[in-house]
This record gives sequence, structure tokens and C-alpha cells, in this order.
Amino acid sequence: MLNVPSQSFPAPSSQQRVASGGRSKVPLKQGRSLMDWIRLTKSGKDLTGLKGRLIEVTEEELKKHNRKDDCWICIRGFVYNVSPYMEYHPGGEDELMRAAGSDGTDLFDQVHRWVNYESMLKECLVGRMAIKPAILKDHREEKKVLNGLLPNSQVTDALAKEDPSSPSYDWFQTDSLVTIVIYTKQKDISLESVIVDHQDDSFRAETIIKDYSYLIHIGLSHEVQEDFSVRVVENVGKIEIVLKKKENTSWNCLGHPLENHNSFIPRKDAGLYYRKCQLISKEDVTHDTKLFCLMLPPTTHILVPIGQHVYLKLTITGTEIVKPYTPVSHSLLPEFKEPVLPNNNYIYFLIKVYPAGLFTPELDHLQTGNFVSVSNPEGNFKISILQELEDLFLLAAGTGFTPMVKILNYALTSIPSLRKVKLMFFNKTEDDIIWRSQLEKLAFKDERFDVEFVLSAPTSEWTGKQGHISPALLSEFLKRNSDKSKVLVCICGPPPFTEQGVKLLHDLNFSKDEIHSFTA
Repeated sequence: MLNVPSQSFPAPSSQQRVASGGRSKVPLKQGRSLMDWIRLTKSGKDLTGLKGRLIEVTEEELKKHNRKDDCWICIRGFVYNVSPYMEYHPGGEDELMRAAGSDGTDLFDQVHRWVNYESMLKECLVGRMAIKPAILKDHREEKKVLNGLLPNSQVTDALAKEDPSSPSYDWFQTDSLVTIVIYTKQKDISLESVIVDHQDDSFRAETIIKDYSYLIHIGLSHEVQEDFSVRVVENVGKIEIVLKKKENTSWNCLGHPLENHNSFIPRKDAGLYYRKCQLISKEDVTHDTKLFCLMLPPTTHILVPIGQHVYLKLTITGTEIVKPYTPVSHSLLPEFKEPVLPNNNYIYFLIKVYPAGLFTPELDHLQTGNFVSVSNPEGNFKISILQELEDLFLLAAGTGFTPMVKILNYALTSIPSLRKVKLMFFNKTEDDIIWRSQLEKLAFKDERFDVEFVLSAPTSEWTGKQGHISPALLSEFLKRNSDKSKVLVCICGPPPFTEQGVKLLHDLNFSKDEIHSFTA
């Protein structure tokens, strides 16, 4: 545990205070100002000597780099090559050399705790300290390791001990805050990668790292407030979860491990976790489909990635019933995109209510203020497959339209290479078409988007396409901009629709990599 004491700014020993015995700045050479350093970090020059690689650094390796021309320093578990920074350091080279080849966190905290070293030295990052797992003595006392970081406690899967790329965590505190830090050792981490739930004294944070799940599950030693924040430092794969203490008191330990704490297992082996979400509203979209709005608890952070689904759970006549649904945007209009800073407290679902069904009538009978259990996200859709896309084709039947909503929004707002998005939407009647007006307005406003409606049981007044998914319909619809254009076809609907559609796509010479099917 890194216990960060509260202190005034600047710190008493800071060079920014004028006092006897205080540290003084050292005159810098011409061309060695802060702006000069920033220019150097943005020049593309390799400042680590590792050509962009990040490595795990042992204590033995760290000790070897203790000269001015080869100086590595550890700060809060991260190792930096500060040799290029020597001549730019306002406190002088000798001050930096005091921590050469060692852990300089305590020294840094004494002099520069407010400095954003992660930004200043990000181009000097060598990697993460390799910390050997330690075992909790009991539920109340924890062993300390290098830099006072929390050890990995009770690793429940051998992979977390043996795999050098397995994540780790530590924590530190101020008078009013507790910060839990997760080191994923991956650079493609985002706010969607971490799911946090805390209730009473239970804290749970699941981080999705590729196809693996890393879980921190702790019974906190003290109470915390509902409000908390999550921050991701993408360039180093670090996640910071900041909790607010209910009482401004020093914690001796973070808490005790709960079920599966510190486990790192294949995502498919991780069980579903649910939290209760409150029904805020439901509004008619068609004669049998409604838009449900659920509010997440204030103690939950969850962002469902595009193309992924969650499970809704209700207890019906004493039995828990679970159904998968894909969250959608609140609407396709007016801006055709998610807000820059979306209100992440709400999740929306387009759900068709089947009068003779078991789950959807019960869901429809819920009143505003009632609760529904919502799981963590699942799904194998990777947003990376949309990058550099030129042609995007969407084939949807009925509520199979739901995964297409966020894909459509994202494609039109975030893919510069995109030339065309085409949606072929299959329904039984005109009354069944979800968000027809919005889709038509979107097609009118954005020339890259086209929508075609296909009805299987139209009225005599219908002048559009009719029938079921077929080679004739698809061959006319699925026309690339060019033979070499990068293309993706997404398909979702009832299983017979999807199965037949995928077969037809293969017959039309679309490769496996150009097709993604969702389960409706």
C-alpha cells in the first residue's frame, strides 16, 4: 500500500518554497527549458533505447542502470529512462541521481508529488516493475513489497501467477480518497474495458483484456461514498478507480479478498455478474415494440461496447428468467451520433413484446421505478473490424435491427474511409418497421446512407420490395464500390434468417472475414 500523506502545495521541501534548507533550482543550459523538453518528446526520437517496446523490469535489472548516461528510475511501479531528461531537470542531475537504479517514489513524493510525471516522462517509459506475488497473512494484514505496492493476493488461477503478461493492481490513499490502480500491461484499454460495482463494503472491478477477464473482488475495510470515478491512461494501459471515503481516516489495509479475487481467466469461464437497474421509462416505437430506458446504479460503471449484448434477468413465479438484448442509442436523430460526453447512467433497449411469451410480458408489466437485473456485456464483435472500411452492408430482420443501431451511428461518425452504408431491413408489415421515420430522415441527410425496406406480408398499397431474404434481393443490394474495396456485411435476425443469409453471402463470394453474424 502506498500511503500518500496529505500535504500543502507546494510541499514544504519543494524548490517552489523559499526556505532555509529548501531545494533550489539549478541553472539550465540554453535550449534545455520545459518547452524544449516537450519538443524533444514529440520529435519521435527513441528516448528509452527500446524502440517502443515495453518490458517488465526486475529489481536486479533496475539496479544495473545507475549512471548518468544510463539512468532508470521507478516511480509508483513504472520504470523510466531519465537519462535524456537529465539536462532538462530543474532540480539538477544530482537530484535525479539520488534515485538512479532504484525506486524513487518516496523521493518524488517529498519534492514533486503534484507533478504530472506520467505526461512529462511518457516517452521515457521503459515498462512496469515485475512484482512477485505475495500472500495475505490473513484478512486484515497484507505484506508490503517494492514501493509499498499491494501484492497480488490469493491468485485463484495459475495463469495469473505464471503468465508474465497477467495484470496486477495496487492502491494508495489520501485523507479523503482511495485510488485502486490496475496495470493491464496492454495499450488497447479503454473505459469500456473495465466494469466496476461497489455496494456497502463490497468492491468489484472486472477488466476485459482481449479474451481474458481480470477480477478484483474485495471486502473494503471501511465504508465509501456512492460517487466514484474511473480513468484510463491508454498509453500505459493503466486504470485508476477513485473512491471517496465516508470518513477522513487512514486505512491500514484495503480490505479482505472475496470470491475469485485477483483471478485472471478466459472470459468464457467467468460467470455473469448482475446489478439491479431501475426502469426509468418505456415508450411505444411500433404496435408491439417499445424503447425501455434503464438507469444504472450510481455505484456502477459500465459501458457496453458496440455490437455486444447484455442479459436481462427477472424472477418470474419464483424462477430466474434470462434473455439477451443489445443496447441501442436513444435515437438515430437528430445528430446521428452519441454525445461527446454521453450520460452513461442510462441504457436503452428496443424490445418486442410477445403477448404469449414468458419474459417480455413480465418486462412490459413493470412500472417506472421497478428494477431489472442487467449483466456484464458479452459478445465477440470487435470494433476494429470497422476501421478503414469502405462499404458496410447491414441485413436485419425485425428486432435483429438492434445491433445495427450503434454500428450505424459509429460508422457514419467515426470512419473517415467510409463511402457507403446500406441497410436492408426485413419486416412483415409496414407497422412492424422500427424507427422507419428516423431511418428515412437519416438517409435524406447523409448521402452515404441508404435504406431499403422489404416486407413479407405487405398491404396492396405497398410499392417497395417484398418477399424473404433471397439471392435475387442480395445480389442487387450488395454492390461494392470497387472489387478491391474493404467491405463488411453484418447480419442479424431469427436463426433461420441469419443461417440462410450467411449461406447466401458465401454463395455470393463474400469471405468469412467479410461477414459478421449476430444472434437475435
